[in-house]
Amino acid sequence: MKAAKLATVAMAAFAGLTAATGSTHANLLVSFSGGGVSGSLSLTLSGATDQIYGNAYEVTGISGTFSDANNGLDIVNALVGSLVSITNATPESGNLLAPYDFSRFPVASGLPPDSNGNVTYDNLFWPGGSPQTGSDYPFGGGFLDIYGLMFSIDGGEVVNLWSNGTGMGYGVAVATSANALDYIGDGSVTATATPELSTWAMALIGFAGLGYAARRAVSKVPALS
Repeated sequence: MKAAKLATVAMAAFAGLTAATGSTHANLLVSFSGGGVSGSLSLTLSGATDQIYGNAYEVTGISGTFSDANNGLDIVNALVGSLVSITNATPESGNLLAPYDFSRFPVASGLPPDSNGNVTYDNLFWPGGSPQTGSDYPFGGGFLDIYGLMFSIDGGEVVNLWSNGTGMGYGVAVATSANALDYIGDGSVTATATPELSTWAMALIGFAGLGYAARRAVSKVPALS
């Protein structure tokens, strides 16, 4: 719940910034650790939302570092490259709740059987907590959903970070198109999201601007006789 509250505050800052300056971007800091993995990410949020879910904001930029001590990978503070592009894949026929930005990254071997050979992602940020976004998975509530973010790292691998639902932790997968190198789906990873200081500063300006505009509007209302 704490992470969801921080994310909600982050988007309040985003709203203040956008309203006052016309900007359509804001930055968030995301950190996660547990289960042998850790990372520190800076995310750029667009003002655009998913076409199905208007409360899910598209992540358009990413930077940071990622570490994984499992399975002999010895990945230490690898630089994050870029987001894996959204493909707007068609969900399984029984999945009626997937976002429009639902996407798949095919992996030839090593994934759990229920993955159908794909790591799924949508690169969406949910400021108020994600709803149920999979018809066969009844949980939600994280600032990411069950598909989550997918990004590349400088070793050539991709990393997927997703939420298992409120109070159920996060999951991380590391893969190439040939093999799943690590898969932590048990919720042992914890994650938090907070606004970057620059976003806070601009948001304060935004809120101040909104207040000034409101006072001007009130001052122009004629007095009732």
